[in-house]
Amino acid sequence: MDKNLSGEDNDSIDWDTEDELEIQEIPDTTFSSCTNLRNVGQHTAHCHGEASSSSVPCQSKFIQQFIVMGFPEESIAKAIEQNGENEDLVLDALLTFKALEDSPEEQPSTSLQLEPCISSDDSSSQYSESFLDDIYEEDSWSSNSDNCINSADQCYLRDESSSLSEKEQTLLFLANMGYPVEEASIAMERCQKASLAELIDFMCAAQMAREEDVYLPEDVKPKLNSGGYKKRKMYNELCIRKKQRALLDEETIALPNPMIGFGVPTESVPGIVQRILPEQAIGPPYFYYENVALAPKGVWDAISRFLYDIEPEFVDSKYFCATARKRGYVHNLPIEGRYPLLPLPPRTIHEAFPLTKKWWPSWDTRIKLNCLQTSIGSARLADRIRKAMEAMENFGGEPPVRVQKYVLYECRKWNLLWVGRNKVAPLECDEVEMLLGFPRNHTRGGGISRTDRYKSLGNSFQVDTVAYHLSALKDLFPKGINVLSLFSGIGGAEVALYRLGIPLNNVVAVEKSEVNRNIVRSWWEQTNQRGNLIDFDDVQKLNGDRLEHLIDSLGGFDLVIGGSPCNNLTGSNRVTRDGLEGEDSALFFDYVRILELVKSIMSSRRV
Repeated sequence: MDKNLSGEDNDSIDWDTEDELEIQEIPDTTFSSCTNLRNVGQHTAHCHGEASSSSVPCQSKFIQQFIVMGFPEESIAKAIEQNGENEDLVLDALLTFKALEDSPEEQPSTSLQLEPCISSDDSSSQYSESFLDDIYEEDSWSSNSDNCINSADQCYLRDESSSLSEKEQTLLFLANMGYPVEEASIAMERCQKASLAELIDFMCAAQMAREEDVYLPEDVKPKLNSGGYKKRKMYNELCIRKKQRALLDEETIALPNPMIGFGVPTESVPGIVQRILPEQAIGPPYFYYENVALAPKGVWDAISRFLYDIEPEFVDSKYFCATARKRGYVHNLPIEGRYPLLPLPPRTIHEAFPLTKKWWPSWDTRIKLNCLQTSIGSARLADRIRKAMEAMENFGGEPPVRVQKYVLYECRKWNLLWVGRNKVAPLECDEVEMLLGFPRNHTRGGGISRTDRYKSLGNSFQVDTVAYHLSALKDLFPKGINVLSLFSGIGGAEVALYRLGIPLNNVVAVEKSEVNRNIVRSWWEQTNQRGNLIDFDDVQKLNGDRLEHLIDSLGGFDLVIGGSPCNNLTGSNRVTRDGLEGEDSALFFDYVRILELVKSIMSSRRV
């Protein structure tokens, strides 16, 4: 683990995992797959042959483990009566009861419909606010598309429950527990004579051996039609998808450790960093390009090749603030004399949110937050965690290891904070702004929805990190700077330059999202900028004629900065992760095109 002044060498999180989901542990699947974690404060159990009303202490641990999983006590008693205290048989019976209870008595005459899922792409938000508000009350308004697939599998299996064989019935049990059908099928093929408990252990071990996919683009969701799915066709399609994901996993770039680039304020770089830029790359104009560090193998080599073979600088923002953000930067900025923004931002969770320390359990070892997403956990998830914690308190204090794993997994996954006794909550928008270095209420107001605020923030720069790199320009442009900001988002580069005290003489901001353009315009006016802000909505329309006009009227650009969409690069996109050939990430070549045009036009003007 990287060492730094915040003491995160004691942190157990593996910060070298996927950028979009930096979670080390997969929880005990048997526990986490339960859809309801009930408070067992008032239950009736048979103890020594007698009924006891709300007498939790007399309940055996054998009964308690199934109550905590969410099974009704009546069903537990019935299963024990039929099978004795055999954990595998009782669990098998309980799942059978649940499957029969959930199975419809009659087949629906109309086609089944799935609730839509939201993909976690990094493009501009185009979703309906009312639709997202509805989804937000579910487990997440950025739902896992794999869960959608699993829901489809379960719907199909339930429709045909009356004709299932023993093998298919086992598949149904595992699907109802939350396991994807393709995983259950593979486990059953490889462990043909295994018990249900052994199958669960097998799949749990398989899940822990790989990264979990949280987001899957919406365009690959299965559609249910009136005829339903054919099992073999569905199984084959899911297996093909799994093989594609495995192939992509093998092509991920190896990142440096520690990820501190050419240096960060709190870490010393081993040896003296020197780099020699090719002559054609020496500024002005200076340029600065950013994208996700964990791109498929070969992507950063291509980016470097198109940007004058300059070595990327890979930096994790955990060295600047309390949250991780692995990014790669290709630039021709000086690397000497850089300095951080003051005051230094909080660099641990408890520094950033001191009131949480009172409620923080000892077994939650997080010191840093994971990479901030465009999505958050829901109130329903927080309520399930509260009930799980309270249920364990009734049985004598600290929750068992499997409950701790489940809770800690969800806390890491959704960056949940402890805000009260047994209470967790997702980050609020203003808290995300603070962590990313933006001023308070930067994205608030003007008709901007809460959903769009999270999305815009999740796609932005981490201001303190970028400002550290741009600080080398302070002495070079004491009278101000002209900036061409491509894919400008919510103005992370502009805020960084402003906080560094570099006057913004002219800024041409190109951003597709009208929401983001309004945020930047509002910030520009509220901070009383004296320069000119000119915005465009499409980099592809920024051609040579427009650039010539801008350069002639503004006197040229001193800095060309931006980060093209990472939709087809990010590790969380396992289906359209097509690298720089992807529809959105191919916009990188527009950054290259525009940079070359700017350099060419400005060079001709100097002759």
